[in-house]
This record gives sequence, structure tokens and C-alpha cells, in this order.
Amino acid sequence: MHYRTQTITRETSAPIEIIDITGEIRDAFTASGLEHGQVTLMSRHTTAFVNINEYEPKLLEDMVAFLKRLVPKDGDYGHNLAPVDGRDNAHSHLMGLFMNSSECIPFESGELLLGRWQSVFLVELDGPRPERSVLMQLSGV
Repeated sequence: MHYRTQTITRETSAPIEIIDITGEIRDAFTASGLEHGQVTLMSRHTTAFVNINEYEPKLLEDMVAFLKRLVPKDGDYGHNLAPVDGRDNAHSHLMGLFMNSSECIPFESGELLLGRWQSVFLVELDGPRPERSVLMQLSGV
């Protein structure tokens, strides 16, 4: 069994942003030379997440609009009374309750086994931020 660990790093530019990182994952996978195994992805944040869904521009807009309706920024949240880093971001943490901090994607015969319409996203819920990172570990043979 072989392991390769690296980090995908992105700057975000919007309060809620859905960033396709599928290409970076494929590039790292291809460079690894591994044929069979899995890619594990993990967000290293409490207000940014990893998600597998369909890449379609209007759908991405719908997702952002849905999240804003689900947990409004201007809600009456106790966390905002004493924010840790000066950001009123309780809504971001609450949206995160519906997200995954990690995903695992199998690969076989040198191919990621994502579905036809699946892409992998970094989902920013508390931007903009100068740096967000997703830990990526490939394990396999």
C-alpha cells in the first residue's frame, strides 16, 4: 500500500462560494501512478466543506440561494455575541451542519470512480478568505 498526501489550497472571494476542485484531484491522482485504492478529502475548516454534486452553473446559483434562505446571515445567533475571530459567522457554522467535512472516492484501473455527473467541490460558507485548504490523501497500489 502506498500513500500520498497533499493539500489543495484556494483563496475564496464570496461569502458563499462553490469551487470545483475535481481537476486538481484528477491531476494529483494521475501523477500518483496508483491504479487501485481511494482518495480521501478533508476540509481543514469549520466553515468550509467538501461536497460531491453536479457542476451546472444555474444549479450552483440555486445551491447558494438555497443556503442563504436556509440559514439567514442576520439571524439572532448567540455565537455572534462573542465571535472568536471578530466575524459574525454563526450562520456559516449552522449551514455546515448540512455539509460533509470529508469525502472518499474510490479508484480502479487508473480511473476515479465518480459518477457521470459528479464533480467535487470546496464549499466556502464564510468568505471571502485568503486561504482555504483541503487535505487530500491517496492510498492504494
